[in-house]
Amino acid sequence: MSKEGVVLRFDEVSFEYLHKKPIYDEASFSVRDGSKITLMGQNGAGKSTMFDLVTGKLKPTKGKISITNDITIGIAKQVIEKEDLDLSVQKYFQKAYDEVPYNAPGEMKKVLEAVNLNIPLEKAVKDLSGGQQARLLLAFALIQKPDILLLDEPTNNLDEEGIAHLINFLIMYDKTVIIISHDADFLNCFTDGVLYLDIFTHKIEQYVGDYYSVVGEIENRIEKEKKKNAQLEKNIKDRKEKVNFFAHKGGKMRKLAKKMKEEIEDDETNKIEVRKEDRTIRDFVIPAQDIAGKIVEIYSIKALIDNREVTRGKEMILRKGTHLLISGPNGVGKSTLLKNLISGNSSDHKILENVRVGYYSQDFSSLDCDQTVLDSLSGAMLGNNDIQQMRSIAAGFLITGELMGHKVSDLSEGQKGLLSFARLVLMQPGLLVLDEPTNHINFRHIPVIAKVLDQYEGTMIIVSHMEEFIEQIRIDEILDLGSL
Repeated sequence: MSKEGVVLRFDEVSFEYLHKKPIYDEASFSVRDGSKITLMGQNGAGKSTMFDLVTGKLKPTKGKISITNDITIGIAKQVIEKEDLDLSVQKYFQKAYDEVPYNAPGEMKKVLEAVNLNIPLEKAVKDLSGGQQARLLLAFALIQKPDILLLDEPTNNLDEEGIAHLINFLIMYDKTVIIISHDADFLNCFTDGVLYLDIFTHKIEQYVGDYYSVVGEIENRIEKEKKKNAQLEKNIKDRKEKVNFFAHKGGKMRKLAKKMKEEIEDDETNKIEVRKEDRTIRDFVIPAQDIAGKIVEIYSIKALIDNREVTRGKEMILRKGTHLLISGPNGVGKSTLLKNLISGNSSDHKILENVRVGYYSQDFSSLDCDQTVLDSLSGAMLGNNDIQQMRSIAAGFLITGELMGHKVSDLSEGQKGLLSFARLVLMQPGLLVLDEPTNHINFRHIPVIAKVLDQYEGTMIIVSHMEEFIEQIRIDEILDLGSL
């Protein structure tokens, strides 16, 4: 440990991906031992990139990253890697070791208990729910006994109980934590500092305080900068008018005009580059396919209760305009139900023929990551759409022209979420199936999305653990899998 207690330092670090615009430009900050730090910034600002730099997966273009000697780092990523899904939980944990110790199974059970996850070690990772996988990611980081714990969107897919357990864990955790999350209430429970990644200047600003106080401080600073610039603009305008008048006079008046020109230059120099606020997506509408009848018929429901599959006969008919919420704890089978419905391979339910289905998957499996962004959007277009309209819709979701040629895999998780919504607008579905649609989405965008879903005129089936989000949406029926 250094004398000043600093465990991580960025000194004028610059970084850019090949053929991309800069992510960081001479960014500097330091993190003290035991602190709980939030990374804040717009989707695509480089939050996950910072984790890759800290772990050494990426190297800075310029500058220096200093980590105190013998400090260990553990990272809980946003999603399980595809190549790990077929592993058992035990085999997955073994990847955390250079050499697997004899007491590894005992350690695995301890970290699973720490994250409140009761599953057998022989269970396949792919058979876990999204919430269970989120807890497994955290357990994987903890088993490495890190001095610095990096958490990337750890509340995604977690139910209310899981989030409460995670908050309590982080409050009690006495080591350094750096966390990426868009859940403001969650962050405010334990944050004591914020690193703000400015997507416009590529700088990093450091603040001390809980999450809400820092957000307020940033907003107050922006307001002061705007007011100062407004006063300088007024002074400049007044002086320019006087300069124009005095410049046509002789003698002392001309000298006064010259002095005022110098004052105008000083005012121009003193104008502050007001930090731009995070851009919010534009208001939008998801048009509904003009179709009538029994859009979805459900005959029976399967759920996993206490690790045992339960089947109940339950007849439900969803017509155009019906909004259904599927609820229940992590691991009960909500995502599985949606996937079975989409696949059309189950006799438990069916979708009316010729219905266009818009599916938002929590793991973005509905996106082809090898496609370019342009091809992904084009593939969702109907015959009456044109390229110009498609580009305009994409721009409303902050998907600009410079991103069109990139592969979907190059996008941040937040940008993949916005791409998914842009595709839904182009698709004009008769049935929306949404599995945790707020995952990875900047909190500034969530009220816009909630308003759109509330007003959606087609049939909608939604799973979401974000209670304040669901409260903003019209829900006609609730199917609670936990009460089967």
